[in-house]
Amino acid sequence: MRRGSVAVVLALAVASAACAGSRVPDAKTAIEAYARAAESGDSDALYGMMTEASQRGLTQAQLREAVLAERAELAEQARGLTGSDASVKAIARLRFEDGEEAALALEEGRFRVSAAGALPGGGRTPEEALDQLRRVLARRSYAGLMRVVTPQTRALIERDLRSLVEGLEKSDTLSPQITGDSATVKVPGGHQVRLRRDGAIWRVDDFD
Repeated sequence: MRRGSVAVVLALAVASAACAGSRVPDAKTAIEAYARAAESGDSDALYGMMTEASQRGLTQAQLREAVLAERAELAEQARGLTGSDASVKAIARLRFEDGEEAALALEEGRFRVSAAGALPGGGRTPEEALDQLRRVLARRSYAGLMRVVTPQTRALIERDLRSLVEGLEKSDTLSPQITGDSATVKVPGGHQVRLRRDGAIWRVDDFD
């Protein structure tokens, strides 16, 4: 095991355990218990604090061996956790059947929505931003798309669309160039709209 990996596993496990149950307990109580066990090198107590999922990935014997090897680091971490500036944050993620995901943050003993795929606004990583782009495009959500792009890109898109709308205000005065079942219309503002006839119905095929 890499040095420091046990500390990460334990911190995550304690945070998860602190948020379990129908009534959310004070997470600082769990953190203080963890700090005492870490400072004294009590591997049995530390193992008892871990979630079942964490225990499946790390046996009690492995934890005991790791604690012995990282005793000094765990003690230093424990002193930091019991400092006056120590804070506890808990995040829960819920994934729906259609792939949407909501994130909940624990604040003042209650979980509150901190982010949701249905309310995109960019991501904390490039991968998250790309995933949000995929979701808003899959929903064909223009409003969602405007929330995931940068303010500069949003301004460009809205300016182009506004120019197109203004150019089409007097669409009955425009002169489409019709060739068979296709037509091209030059729109004031530098835009061009291409149409295609399907039976007796004309539909927009493309525009720029």
